[in-house]
Amino acid sequence: MAYPTMMLDHPGWLRGTGGRARRVLRSANAVWSVICSPAPEGGHTVDIARLAGSTDSAPIVDTIDPTNLTGDPTVCAPLQADGPIARVRTADVWEALGTAITRQVIKAATARDNYRRFCETHGQRYDTGAGLAWSFPAPEVVLELPDEAFDALRMKFFRDGLRTAADAALTAASDWADMTGDQLVDAVQSIRRIGPWTAGATVADVTNDYSLYPFADLAVRTWAGKLAPSVDWPKPEPEFGRVWQAMAGAQLSEWTLLTLAWGVRHATGVAL
Repeated sequence: MAYPTMMLDHPGWLRGTGGRARRVLRSANAVWSVICSPAPEGGHTVDIARLAGSTDSAPIVDTIDPTNLTGDPTVCAPLQADGPIARVRTADVWEALGTAITRQVIKAATARDNYRRFCETHGQRYDTGAGLAWSFPAPEVVLELPDEAFDALRMKFFRDGLRTAADAALTAASDWADMTGDQLVDAVQSIRRIGPWTAGATVADVTNDYSLYPFADLAVRTWAGKLAPSVDWPKPEPEFGRVWQAMAGAQLSEWTLLTLAWGVRHATGVAL
């Protein structure tokens, strides 16, 4: 199926030849491959296939169109110039939560390396048709890992958070599936060692509702400053958050997601 430019921000995306990217996602009762390829006419084609299991619907791809953005043209105009962005939802709350935990308080490149080593060492390997890819380790697997397994991957800092989250996933996954985004943020944040940043990043990954994302975090502040350098952005996180939310209004999700996508495409020098 044809889509506009795909946002390949999730560390589970692995890049191959010819601009192709692949990822394995798990849902409640199935495992899926998602292969993203550049389309000749622009944008991407996306091929989603079931690798294991049955009964579940395929992962959802949302399209975010900046055409109708309103507000300060200094921000909106460059986002509109880039055109629509598509993003795959992470279907499994546990995977999204575990991914967010591995991103805590470290640089994005280090978090991506940690995530991929963790998957390749303890996840399941699949042939996607565009190359090998690995699923995020199941919660049962994480709970069985000895301390030394985390130490070997230089992930000791994340060990307790991953274990408490895995334990919660085994008991609450069915409840999480029926929650709204706001309810899920509260439920995830009630897990020991899970704070508001991790909870918001988790639920945004699952829903693609980026009004739930920690929209005043360093990534948004950085890309906003590069996207619209003429704006006098407050440096402290709380003040920036208030300004960003007021400027975006009812389009907080669109402003935030599109700005993060802009950062991936332009400010980091890495194609989506």
